Amino acid sequence: EHPPLYTAGTSADPAELLDPRFPVYDAGRGGRYTYHGPGQRVGYVQLDLAQRGRDVRAYVHALEGWVIDALARLGVEARRAEGRIGIWTDDRDGREAKIGAIGVRVRRWVTLHGFSLNVAPDMTHFGGIVPCGIAEFPVTSLAEL
Repeated sequence: EHPPLYTAGTSADPAELLDPRFPVYDAGRGGRYTYHGPGQRVGYVQLDLAQRGRDVRAYVHALEGWVIDALARLGVEARRAEGRIGIWTDDRDGREAKIGAIGVRVRRWVTLHGFSLNVAPDMTHFGGIVPCGIAEFPVTSLAEL
């Protein structure tokens, strides 16, 4: 677990940093702003894509699939969403909500960074940012399902 913080990916828009109540770090990964803190599980994956086809999109798709499969073992129906990177499920109100984020960087065909899964974080901490630049969908956690 990380202490509460925000990370900015290479596409982060300063207008999406709404209330920087925690430290903000440039992460050098793809994507926009995300929150990390207690109650999340974060996985850092290092793979040599030169040995796996040099396809970053296929790697991101596979990473989403690994997390979706792990959630299925916990009885959670999660999925990918067309045009949106990350792991999605339906919240208690039946709204599509993001339960996991993906942010990667590839250097010399070796992957860096990875994923975060919201287990039981303080969900109010996401209010300081527009998570992953997606304002129209809420963020959820396993504890909230």
